[in-house]
This record gives sequence, structure tokens and C-alpha cells, in this order.
Amino acid sequence: MKIQELKTPCYVIDEKQLKKNLEILHDVEETTGCRILLAQKAFSAFCEYPLIGSYISGTTASGLFEARLGREEMNKENHIFSPAYRPEEMEEIASICDHVIFNSFSQLRKYKEICKKHGVSMGLRVNPECSTQEGHAIYDPCAPGSRLGIRQCDFRKEELEDVEGLHFHTLCEQNSDDLEKTLCAVEEKFSSVLHRMKWVNFGGGHHITRADYDIDRLKKCIRHVQDTYHVQVYIEPGEAVALNAGYLVTEVLERVKNEGEILIMDASAACHMPDVLEMPYRPPLRGAGEPKEKAYTYRLSSNTCLAGDVIGDYSFDREIHVGEKLYFEDMAIYSMVKNNTFNGIGLPDIAVMDESGDCRVVRSFGYEDFKGRLS
Repeated sequence: MKIQELKTPCYVIDEKQLKKNLEILHDVEETTGCRILLAQKAFSAFCEYPLIGSYISGTTASGLFEARLGREEMNKENHIFSPAYRPEEMEEIASICDHVIFNSFSQLRKYKEICKKHGVSMGLRVNPECSTQEGHAIYDPCAPGSRLGIRQCDFRKEELEDVEGLHFHTLCEQNSDDLEKTLCAVEEKFSSVLHRMKWVNFGGGHHITRADYDIDRLKKCIRHVQDTYHVQVYIEPGEAVALNAGYLVTEVLERVKNEGEILIMDASAACHMPDVLEMPYRPPLRGAGEPKEKAYTYRLSSNTCLAGDVIGDYSFDREIHVGEKLYFEDMAIYSMVKNNTFNGIGLPDIAVMDESGDCRVVRSFGYEDFKGRLS
């Protein structure tokens, strides 16, 4: 079937765009020798893991369940970082992960014997105290008071005997000039440590597949670290893997008026695209413009009881009617992994669109999925 024939709401993964992204990432691996990992916190549609795994080196996780998913569905390199691990989960984590990254020396001391028993390569996350974010402090691991990473003043070189790698993650949807700036801070504070390591993980937040991303500068950064410190470099993007590779198809259920025209959709910002409210941001919508840019302006909202469940204001060349379908873009990332069933609103189906434009539904959800999360 075609995308316009899908039952709504529905997430649609665009395999053509996904492959374009993966080809770019594969080129970075091939030309630099770095290894790229899928950060599953952004995109966990495991039906695509065989495809993704044919282009890049593996997965990275933020907890046990993601680590299990990466091992079961891609089964390549499997890394994990958590600010703190649960004692009852550590044995399983060490048995399925190749690299375990700790957020503190106390966590390293607590779990290193388990990791050594399973032959795990252990690393430490550092905080270079170099903020490159603008406007989104919630996404800045280098902000004052951050719990993420060990500062230079707290670093204990005498405890590095079992440590093989360093990890830093400071970026969010950023270009490689910010990586270059961050690397300067990392080298300034931790260069003596880097010389003792086998690998360095640059973390995520690299918008490598964005049209204006400076890939040559990224490659220069990778080669510099590899040549200077003789380490294996890892990068773990999430968004870059599936950037612009998905849609959320939704239908207009009703029109109401209150100081303007309001469309009530069967998709919800709060339930189906939470970053719209959390960041916040206005998701792209196919064929639509900025408010009042075109002839007809509407506020797009949802059918939940949350008054602020508003997706945004959009304009169109023509009037929009009940029953029409609209197509939100860039909906593969941070949507399926963060959605919820608030108000008893159903989860969207998940479909895959192949390179010819044909769609197949790979997962549907119903009442039992809602009820199964409750007691």
C-alpha cells in the first residue's frame, strides 16, 4: 500500500532516506577507521537493525533493556553507559556488552571484578567542562552541577589500572566545529590520560547526516585523536542515523474556532512526539508554511484533554477539511522511543516505506498494549 492508504496515526520509516544516512556514516568509518554505533535512545526500530548493522559497527545503550535489544537484534559491538548501574542487573550487562562505561570511580570500583570476569573493556566518562550548547541547558552535560562525567579536579589517575577507554558526550544536534572545540578542552584536561587508553568515545549529538554538516572537519578530528594517542575512536550518533527518515501520518478529526481555526488531529504531541513539548520545537509538516505565510493558517492540536497539547501553527495554500491526512516529517527519532498512552490514547502503528514508496505495517498496537503497562 501507499503512505496515503495507511490507517492513522502511523509512524512511517523511510528506508530510502535511512540508507542515504547510513551511506554517509559508513563512509566516515571507511575513510577514518573509526567505529560508529547506533545510539538506541534516539531510534530503536529493531526491524531496521539488520540494515543498519550492514553499514555501521554496532549499538550503544543507556540501560539493560537497550543493551539486550542491541545484542539480540544487531549482535555486533554492544556498548553501554549509565550514570549508575543497578546491582542486580550488572551480571547480565557484563555478559552481553563489549564495553561498559562508568560515570564515577566508585561505580568502577563496585563493578570492575564482574566486568573483568566477563572480559569487558571498561571506560570512564569525563566532563571536559566545555559548554557549546545555546538555549537548551537541559541537554548540556557540561552545565554547572551536571551529574554526567568526571571533572578533571575529581579524576584519580591512580585508579586507572583496569580502565581502557575514555568517553565524553557533550553535544546535541551540533556541527563538527563544536566537536573540535570540545576536543581541545578534553586534550587540555586529560591528554596525559588519553596516552594510556586503548579507545576514546566521542559520544553522540553529532548531526553528521545534516545537509550543512562539516564532515571533513569531523574526519580531521577523528584522525588527530587516533594519530596522536594511538587509540580506536568511537562515535555514537542517534539522530544522524535516522535524521529525516520518518513521518507521522495523522488525520484531521475536527475543526473548532477560538481566535482562529484549530484542527484536532488523531496524533498527539504529548503522546506521540513528546519532544515538541519538551524541547520545545515545531516539527516540519509536508506542504505547510509558517503562520500566515500562506492563505489559510491553522493551529494543529490533538484529541487529548491536555490544554497545551498543541503541535504548532501552520499555514496552507488551501482550506483543510475533516478527514484529510497530514504528514509530519523527521518523525523517526525520539518519537517511537518516547511515546506513551496518556489519556488512553492508542499508540501509532509502525510502518516501513521501501525505496519504491510501498509501505508495509510492521507493528500495530491496541488496547492490550495500553492495559499491559498498568496493573
